[in-house]
Amino acid sequence: MFKFNGIEINWHGHDTFTIFGNKKICIDPYKLKKPIQADIILISHNHFDHLSIDDLHMVADNKSIIISPTECVDQISTIPHKEIISIIPYDEITVCDIKIKAMPAYNIDKINPDTQKPFHPKGDNKIGFIINIKNVLVYHTGDSDLIPEMNHVKTDILLIPVSGTYVMTVQEAVLAIEKIKPKIVIPMHYGTIVGSVSDAYDLKKMTKLCEVKILTKE
Repeated sequence: MFKFNGIEINWHGHDTFTIFGNKKICIDPYKLKKPIQADIILISHNHFDHLSIDDLHMVADNKSIIISPTECVDQISTIPHKEIISIIPYDEITVCDIKIKAMPAYNIDKINPDTQKPFHPKGDNKIGFIINIKNVLVYHTGDSDLIPEMNHVKTDILLIPVSGTYVMTVQEAVLAIEKIKPKIVIPMHYGTIVGSVSDAYDLKKMTKLCEVKILTKE
């Protein structure tokens, strides 16, 4: 658990986080240990480790608002919900006084050898999220490389992948941090499918501009 200016962030492994402020937000629930009722659920894209139907049933109820890219809407329509909101990169919405902006999330050089295409193509409109909760900005990059769109991002807290293969390597994450200049960095996307905790500690050793918080899996 990590607390910053009135909000609490918990990491549940892989890319899964819960953020507590005036409402409970859950991002990309996957392999949860126990149910977590969330007011707002954010889904970054349609891959099984980000859009997990079993895990969505553990966080959603008929009061939940689910926000996802267009490619996910058909799959999540049977999940309990109050509302499903479909967004594309650069859309900005306000839900329960929380401002959410969708950011592009895609690969530049992480290529699927079976298709010879990126694992996360730009044209799919997969997303990350910039969340403004209690005037604290949290940027969850989604499954992304270091992309030009990050050059102008401003955030207090950066949730960033470090495992390589499908997302940024540690070295690319360091370059992203240098461009974005957050106050706090929390590494993600390791220890479940690819990558290990050593990637997170490598990021901590290599990052000089801000504090890196390595969270214990909840």
